[in-house]
Amino acid sequence: MDLSYVLIVVITKCLLFSAASGQQDKSEGCPSPGFTLNGTIVVPRSGISPDFSSLSEVKFPAHLPSPSPVNDEKAIVPSSDAPSRVCKIKCIAGQWVGPLCQESNGDGRFQPILKSCILDELPPNVILSFKNQIILELNTTIPHNHTISARCQEPIGTFKLNGPSILNCSNGVWSSPIPKCQPTTLFTNYTENSPPTILVRVPSGSAAVDQNGGLVVFPGSILHLECLYLRRHGDPVWTWTSEAETYLAGWAIGNEERNWKYRLSIYYVKHFDSGTFTCTTPRGINNTISLRISDIHCKPVPSMDLSLHLNYRASGHRLGQTAYFNCPPGFFLKGPANITCLPSGEWSNEPPVCIMVKCPPISVDDSRLIMIEYNNTYGKRAVFKCAWGFQMSGENSIQCMEDSTWSHQIPTCTEILCPTPVIPLNGILIEDSAPEKHVVGSVVQFSCGERHQMIGKASIMCMENGTWSHSPPYCKARCEYPGEPTNGRIIPLKFWYAPGDKLKITCLTGYVLPLPTEASPPVCLNNGTWSFPLPKCIQYTNV
Repeated sequence: MDLSYVLIVVITKCLLFSAASGQQDKSEGCPSPGFTLNGTIVVPRSGISPDFSSLSEVKFPAHLPSPSPVNDEKAIVPSSDAPSRVCKIKCIAGQWVGPLCQESNGDGRFQPILKSCILDELPPNVILSFKNQIILELNTTIPHNHTISARCQEPIGTFKLNGPSILNCSNGVWSSPIPKCQPTTLFTNYTENSPPTILVRVPSGSAAVDQNGGLVVFPGSILHLECLYLRRHGDPVWTWTSEAETYLAGWAIGNEERNWKYRLSIYYVKHFDSGTFTCTTPRGINNTISLRISDIHCKPVPSMDLSLHLNYRASGHRLGQTAYFNCPPGFFLKGPANITCLPSGEWSNEPPVCIMVKCPPISVDDSRLIMIEYNNTYGKRAVFKCAWGFQMSGENSIQCMEDSTWSHQIPTCTEILCPTPVIPLNGILIEDSAPEKHVVGSVVQFSCGERHQMIGKASIMCMENGTWSHSPPYCKARCEYPGEPTNGRIIPLKFWYAPGDKLKITCLTGYVLPLPTEASPPVCLNNGTWSFPLPKCIQYTNV
């Protein structure tokens, strides 16, 4: 937030006298400054004289940030949290001037409220930092007399910083324009007008980049600085500010590198190798890397506060070395999978923690679905069944997976229904326990019409698999037992006769059938009736 904006807001809250416009004779002093609250003029209380002509200054309390740099962690203390300080305005040449405010350190001096600087641009590939924190948003406010640092994004050496690496804010004005990062030969197809790229290789030992973009190398390491420039355009030149008199420099000897890598090598670096190293092309265009040799160690990983179940593998705990972390099955890693020892002597992050894998809890609010087993941790399962009369759609057992999701959706239960049974021909439905829909347990009973015999079960039930216990019966035509003829017998003797059955009639001794009947016996017809009534046996003497 701009201090000028804070000043307006806070001062109006603190009942500041604002300078009046217009001119007034010096001998009469200054006019009433105008008593305001949040920008609204307030009428003086009764009994208070509005005459300010004899006053040379007016003092008042205000909650304002300090006009001078302080050793705090915040760029600007919010006005509501800032300490109360005494401010004043002075009458000079008939006009109110100010405000001036006392220092927060209590030395009694009055200082002007100086403006902050607004960071209104974030150039590409430039990293700006304030108090070791990278600035990510436009219009960030930096207090008066504070500084920001600038560097190019990593890998270092792939861009050249054009401009100062440190900028100071002085009463709302930067000490210099925001620097730019210029792409080097690696990004410009090795054009001669581009700064050369400087690649850093550490085949032995360790190194890291500090917050200012400098290269910090652990003592005893082997360091190669490779200046990328096409050999056919001429030989670059390496220069340095370290105490060493000479370094091994020249074109790389590998067939794939010899025509574009001009290398400077430092073997087993020592503290006196610290300095800046510059590669300059035949056209006088250069790029620089700052080198610092430092014996830096971070806290050993085993002595750190590590989470239960956390596994680690560390190459060491000195500058540039990395510790790698993982969790056993059933746990997931919360935090970085690896951390690096920084030039500050601190690890790049706190160690991660292992969190037990849990799947979302399951709440069954459907009375038709019953959960008979449940554990929502990794590898465990939830098992379901449906109430009697319902069938399941989906998997009856789901497992908690490594990514904290269930292997399948929660199943659902639907009511089991049997199809409407077929009423047999020449038959009737005499009872249906669930006429609207045939649920499990429903019973249906059938009966056959007159002169018909039922084949099958008279009662069938709807089963849990959605089928009937038996197929519906059917009604077959039948002829009833006609009874015994007078003075005779019928063969065969049955309760029911099927269509096509013929009756053989025998008479008792002394009795005979009339001749036409004997030649054509009664036959059971398809409609369940006999072809003709039973004949009577008559005495043979009457024939």
